[in-house]
Amino acid sequence: MPRSRIEEVAALAGVSRSTVSRVVNGSTSVSPAALAAVQKAVQQLNYAPNRAARSLASRQTHAIGLVVPEDTTRFFGDPFLASVVAGISSRLADSDYILNLLIASDDVDGKMTQFVRNGGVDAAIIVSHHTSDTFIDRIAEAVPVVFGGRPTVARETDCLVDVDNAEAARSATAHLIALGRRRIATITGTMTMSVSVDRRDGFLAALADAGLESAGEADGDFSERGGAVAMHALLAQEQRPDAVFIASDLMARGALGVLRDAGLRVPEDIAVIGFDDSALAAASDLTSVRQPTFEQGELLAGLIIDVLAGRHPAPLTILPTELVVRGSAPSVG
Repeated sequence: MPRSRIEEVAALAGVSRSTVSRVVNGSTSVSPAALAAVQKAVQQLNYAPNRAARSLASRQTHAIGLVVPEDTTRFFGDPFLASVVAGISSRLADSDYILNLLIASDDVDGKMTQFVRNGGVDAAIIVSHHTSDTFIDRIAEAVPVVFGGRPTVARETDCLVDVDNAEAARSATAHLIALGRRRIATITGTMTMSVSVDRRDGFLAALADAGLESAGEADGDFSERGGAVAMHALLAQEQRPDAVFIASDLMARGALGVLRDAGLRVPEDIAVIGFDDSALAAASDLTSVRQPTFEQGELLAGLIIDVLAGRHPAPLTILPTELVVRGSAPSVG
């Protein structure tokens, strides 16, 4: 069915084309009678204003960029990112905005940054950022941004949504200590990310509280393969750990495969806790820290909409976490 034209709406409503344009763009400088006539005509003709024309008139794109400084393998393979994106999409579906996905592990040629700075989007949501992502600063200078997770270098003007990663990791490690484990190691995420640093800090804090030292540490780069490589490294140590706190479920799945192939029993020989409580955790009977990733995505989208509407949301929102206990590190008793 062909799109109704603005001229048809104007003719049916008995008003000028410019009056129709003012109504559909939200202007209040029309009479109540004209407003009612235009709204009735719009409904009868099922008229939808041309987005490109509206953008030219208002200099707005009605698009929000989701900036993910990762390669495509990480983006499409990580259940954490998938859940956050689902939450963002769900919230934007109820708004006038569309989502532009901008994936780049490093914007070497400046293509993505220039797209944003040249008006490609009205604002940006930034998730999974690293200390090396200097192009993020140039994006934040050009458009309003909100961050999913704490930026490695935070500014007073930043608006962000996160969980208390340090406390969640401390609680998970304390659970392993309560199980009687004393040689506890960790598999971290990429250490250029604040989330990885925070989770390691929480792990070490719990050990210090119990008078214990780390039984080993390996970087699993937030990938399944990285988790497997890291687990191999921990098992190759002179003294094998009896428990491992792993900073994501995806890395934990890789580690569990290595333990299984080595003939080691979980949790009898080595207890394991992951992070995210994704579908992978339930499928693997993995004890994991649950963080509300879908809700985080919804909240991020809501915050950027508020910013674009001229509202001033809280600069920091910390969402709750919960340790979900399963067979890989069951409760005592």
